[in-house]
Amino acid sequence: MFDISALKEMKLSELQEIAKSAKTIKFNGVKKDTLISQILEHQVATNVDSALDSKKESNVEDDKPKRARIVPVKKVAIQKAVKNTLFEKEETATEISTPVEENLPSIEPAPREEDITPIAEQPVDGEKKVGKIIKFNKSAYEKKIALKKDKEEVKEATKENVEVTDAAIEDKTEAPAAPVKKINPNQLHKQNPNQNPNQNPNQNGNGNGNGNGNGNGNGNQNPNFKNKKSNFAASDFEFDGIIESEGVLEMMPDGYGFLRSSDYNYLASPDDIYLSTSQIRLFGLKTGDTVKGVVRPPKEGEKFFPLVRVLKINGHDPQVVRDRVSFEHLTPVFPSEKFKLAEKQSTISTRIIDLFSPIGKGQRGMIVAQPKTGKTMLLKEIANAIAANHPEVYLIVLLIDERPEEVTDMQRSVRGEVIASTFDREPQEHVKIANIVLEKAKRLVECGHDVVILLDSITRLARAYNTVQPASGKVLSGGVDANALQKPKRFFGAARNVENGGSLSIIATALTETGSKMDEVIFEEFKGTGNMELQLDRKIANKRIFPAIDLTSSSTRRDDMLLDQKTLQRMWIMRKYLSDMNPVEAMDFINDRFKKTKNNEEFLISMND
Repeated sequence: MFDISALKEMKLSELQEIAKSAKTIKFNGVKKDTLISQILEHQVATNVDSALDSKKESNVEDDKPKRARIVPVKKVAIQKAVKNTLFEKEETATEISTPVEENLPSIEPAPREEDITPIAEQPVDGEKKVGKIIKFNKSAYEKKIALKKDKEEVKEATKENVEVTDAAIEDKTEAPAAPVKKINPNQLHKQNPNQNPNQNPNQNGNGNGNGNGNGNGNGNQNPNFKNKKSNFAASDFEFDGIIESEGVLEMMPDGYGFLRSSDYNYLASPDDIYLSTSQIRLFGLKTGDTVKGVVRPPKEGEKFFPLVRVLKINGHDPQVVRDRVSFEHLTPVFPSEKFKLAEKQSTISTRIIDLFSPIGKGQRGMIVAQPKTGKTMLLKEIANAIAANHPEVYLIVLLIDERPEEVTDMQRSVRGEVIASTFDREPQEHVKIANIVLEKAKRLVECGHDVVILLDSITRLARAYNTVQPASGKVLSGGVDANALQKPKRFFGAARNVENGGSLSIIATALTETGSKMDEVIFEEFKGTGNMELQLDRKIANKRIFPAIDLTSSSTRRDDMLLDQKTLQRMWIMRKYLSDMNPVEAMDFINDRFKKTKNNEEFLISMND
């Protein structure tokens, strides 16, 4: 005998051995829980059968002395009663199906010696019936449909037999009724195996043959059949571990987090994936980590898709990322590797920038522009040149407080990730999007990647921070809070080239001469923070000369680390020559020369003319 706790501790192979020894349990392709329930039901069935057999033997032994002690008071009445009972039993037997009809006369208790004659006068069918009963066995009875009908009819037959015997025998005649009630269903097991030789004994739904026939008519096959159906459906619709998804982690104050989707600009959305506190601690995750993993559908009571298994973190193995150095502890150095903007998909704008103010990996550049000078178009050309010539660089275009049509145009024309928050959004969304993009870039740099953020514009981002910032009581000129510019400075100051590691380059646009005092204050705060500056002039743009770059005012700090010595000498001569011209004349002259040459090397050679 096994209890349910012992069975659950066993392995599936051990349970299959137990089922194999039982011979009536089908164990091939059955799950562990179903197999345990089948074994328990088989044990209950065998216990009931053995108990009924023992009770039958004890009742038969007890019946003989009881029959001997009964004194017939009225022979005629008793004989009539016996005949009536026999007649009624025959009637009830005719209502029952064929196997029960043959069983009921054998169940009938042997009458007293005085009553033997009327019983013996009956036809000899009883002897034949007894012969048939000997041949009965369990196998054919295990059919599902026959079992249900037999049990229901046996229950009715036993109730009628008990009522008949109670009415016929007056005082202590309940003893013969007891074996009728208990032996009837037990003898129904003994059916003739030769009666249906072509039938499969395992036709009872679940194939384990647990039609134990306990006489209560509850039909144990139905729950098992339902269980089989439910198990079959569950195995067909198993969605765990099918879908792989990716997102940027945003930590919550309580310790758990969500993977935000770039389709929703990293804001809260229905696509968010839940990460538990234990997973975050296990892999040492931070806000901004790009996590790829396997998700499962939410169960009952869950709102989000939980992450089941982590596959990649920032493109690396989770074990490698766990031991990374924090971004704040990385060593910043001057940019030493230049972005190639004058080769594939180059334009006159990118060629001029490549010579006069080169951009390196880890550059902190600022494009100072007046309204309608073509700064957005210039930013788009820089993005396309970087994407074409440097596929190893992760490019992010961040548009804050911009027009929706420009966002669509940027998404369609730039091969990179475009994150935007248009001017009709709240300042809180501007700030949230900018923060999560910066954190994502930092996490990628910690893992050794080169990241470029093209921000348009840092002036509007500073305005959003100023709106969100709680009032400190100290207000600068133009309505700028004293503490409001600290966070946009932290954003712009994150750009750096890491020694023996990755790099984060930020090229941001700053607005000037907009007529707003606040914009002037913001520009003055950022004026000396960058190491590359590109000035755009409204006068050149009014002449319809693009790019409208003020060449004499545009430069890069430590450009000797980005350009070779020969190019530096020629650019020094070129700058000296252009210094005598005004910005419009200088740009017009350079524009004509660049149109006549295919690349910058050819332009430098043509300077001798």
